[in-house]
Amino acid sequence: MLIRNQYITALANKGQREDGRKLDEFRQTRIEANPIANAEGSARVWIGKTDVIVGVKLGVGEPYSDKPDEGVLVSNAELSPMAHPDFEPGPPGEKAIELARVVDRGIRESHAIDIRKLCIKEREKVWMVNVDTQVMNHDGNLIDASSLAAIVALRNAKMLHYDEKTEKVDIEKRTGPLPLLDIPVAVTIYKIGGRLVLDPTYNEEEAATARLTVSTTGDGQIAALQKGGTEPLSLDEIRECFRLSVEKGREIRKLI
Repeated sequence: MLIRNQYITALANKGQREDGRKLDEFRQTRIEANPIANAEGSARVWIGKTDVIVGVKLGVGEPYSDKPDEGVLVSNAELSPMAHPDFEPGPPGEKAIELARVVDRGIRESHAIDIRKLCIKEREKVWMVNVDTQVMNHDGNLIDASSLAAIVALRNAKMLHYDEKTEKVDIEKRTGPLPLLDIPVAVTIYKIGGRLVLDPTYNEEEAATARLTVSTTGDGQIAALQKGGTEPLSLDEIRECFRLSVEKGREIRKLI
């Protein structure tokens, strides 16, 4: 692994990559809308060989006590051994928890969902939006793939009918789209050697020493950040990460 990482780092420092892409070039990205029939909304995203499915389910529950008139967003992620040998069976580990949190933060901090419209009865009943991520195959850049699949799934999600008299949800009745206000896009920039790299493969991720996920809104504003890796980023590198995230965010939105 050390020799492979050194090779990938040497290539990056020369502005090159194993697969011939430019440092700021994404792999082929494909989106399939609503592949899950039993979800209120779903999406499948492929970025190169990385394959992620996200399903959105709606339920009715109690609001948080400090936000009595707001719906609840819950994000989860499952990393199955089927997707990569690094993943282990059992309850969510650190990687799965981080993935779910980054996806959640991009949606939440961009105010993508009008959560006040998810209130049924203040202090008593609100809609709960569950965003569940299932990684089918991991070949790098899970954060961007999962975030993209999540916002596409939310964009395709349909609200269900809630009967206030019977206090039951009719899963057969769809009343309209989920109240979305924005389409946030997460772009994760990795540092390999002395260069910044977009959409790394798994091998490139292993050679990276730092990463910064930047979620931007449709008007190019920065909504959320998540730093990873063991090394710091300079101020100039952070500025470049911001520039790249806005630029690539615009490109990715054209696919949605």
